[in-house]
Amino acid sequence: MRTRRATGVAPVELRIGEVAKLTGLTTRTLRYWEELGLLRPSGHRGSGERVYSAQDMARVTRIRDLQDLLGFSLAEVHAVLEIEDVEVLDRVRSEFRAGELPAKRKRELLDEAIAANDHLLERLGETQARIQAFRDERATKAIRLRELRDALGERVGERR
Repeated sequence: MRTRRATGVAPVELRIGEVAKLTGLTTRTLRYWEELGLLRPSGHRGSGERVYSAQDMARVTRIRDLQDLLGFSLAEVHAVLEIEDVEVLDRVRSEFRAGELPAKRKRELLDEAIAANDHLLERLGETQARIQAFRDERATKAIRLRELRDALGERVGERR
């Protein structure tokens, strides 16, 4: 049986097809992400049908953003999502939105979110630095390869 929040609004429960339609993904993609451990439905109905919450939808959006906006592979997405800070941000967001909280608790939650977000930004900065170093290395290699090709081209032209 579903529990209702203090606001009297039932929690969001979406079937896999509904999630696919809302996100522009296929149901196969969502199942694959589940196989990889990137996404877990909040529950299953008696028939075994997957049920997704609003928080699950936010995770789907985060995965797509990491892939589409940052160009991350699924392995990189998995690594980012495993960082505890993302879970902290999800938990804080849920509690903050759950209902009326005293101002003191809201401030505590915001302080916790700021600390987690700052840590996540630091880790992303480190990742960006590694990606930039790899890119610079590949650009240097490309220059050397072109120089070798050009040198060979000159020698081949000399032998004719």
